[in-house]
Amino acid sequence: MTGYGAVRPGFDAVREAFAEVAAQTSGGVAFSVFRRGEPVVELCAGAASPGVPWTPETRVVLFSGTKGIVATLLAILTARGVLGPRERVARYWPEFAAAGKGEVPVSQVLSHTVGLPYVEADLPMADNAANAIALAEQRPLWTPGTRVAYHALTYGYLATELIRRVTGQRVGELLHELLAAPYGLNLRLGTPASVPVATLLRAPGYRISTFLQDEERRRIVERMYRGLLDSTDTMNSPEYRGAELAAGSGVGTATSMARLYDLLLSGSLVPSAVLAQATRTWSGGIDAVNDRPLRFGLGYELADPIGTYGPAAADPAAFGHSGAGGGRHGAWPTRGVSFSFATNELQAEDVDTRATTLLAALHECV
Repeated sequence: MTGYGAVRPGFDAVREAFAEVAAQTSGGVAFSVFRRGEPVVELCAGAASPGVPWTPETRVVLFSGTKGIVATLLAILTARGVLGPRERVARYWPEFAAAGKGEVPVSQVLSHTVGLPYVEADLPMADNAANAIALAEQRPLWTPGTRVAYHALTYGYLATELIRRVTGQRVGELLHELLAAPYGLNLRLGTPASVPVATLLRAPGYRISTFLQDEERRRIVERMYRGLLDSTDTMNSPEYRGAELAAGSGVGTATSMARLYDLLLSGSLVPSAVLAQATRTWSGGIDAVNDRPLRFGLGYELADPIGTYGPAAADPAAFGHSGAGGGRHGAWPTRGVSFSFATNELQAEDVDTRATTLLAALHECV
């Protein structure tokens, strides 16, 4: 399998683990690591598209890895004093107060406890404005703050509208202005069809919500995801990549994602107190819809009992965000390490060991 490899001394175990991971993937893979501002691992292998090798510049759809980018934008807005996690959503977005949501704080939207895991109305997935209007009118499935359940797509509609209300800007525009342009990050939300992006493919037997056994709640999951991950047609379409879906249509390179989390750790993006607030536990437990153990900060996933962010000893303060099919992006703050695993081959969570293998090897090295 063709590839590119560069690791600093002391990270040979990661190179060896990456070779195993690449052999388990029919498409392409990339793994990048920074430690205290310095790149220490830059590995990629396989094909970005048929006949096109994966390089360090290969962009891929990040799916829910996008949520970590958006959480960072929200943290920046919090640091600037234009958004407060404890403030009522209705302060910024008065229409949201409908259907008993007048006292819901921003933190419940960002920590997936607001009780709006799907849009009841039949609306185009890419229409942020229409979906936000529908969610503002909608009654939560439970009393906000009493249960946690992953808001796969609606997190994006809610966050996008909050951003628009407090800045007057589109979320993709803000990403370019605050992160991509000033720091040279190859990250986009709303990607033109002319920009090359890796072709996504589903591994045989790919499926979502592998922790879920209850068939009644599986119907809720189907409403949540709207068939996005059921085939490669929608996810590979220029329309999907071009949409500014803050929950999952972001595009970027593994290097830029690892660098993003490195910038967070260094204090370049937000003060340490703001980052600490965003990455402490705001919700946790067993997902009320998906039965998966989880913990959330303000938009970031946190270290959980199933080792999403590496071995338990790696860093209890780990944070980041994973993406459908295997993507894993985040940081170990106490070790000054940030990382990103990106792939264009979607594998089911209960069989996909790629990111876990790489993070275990990285832990050995640091």
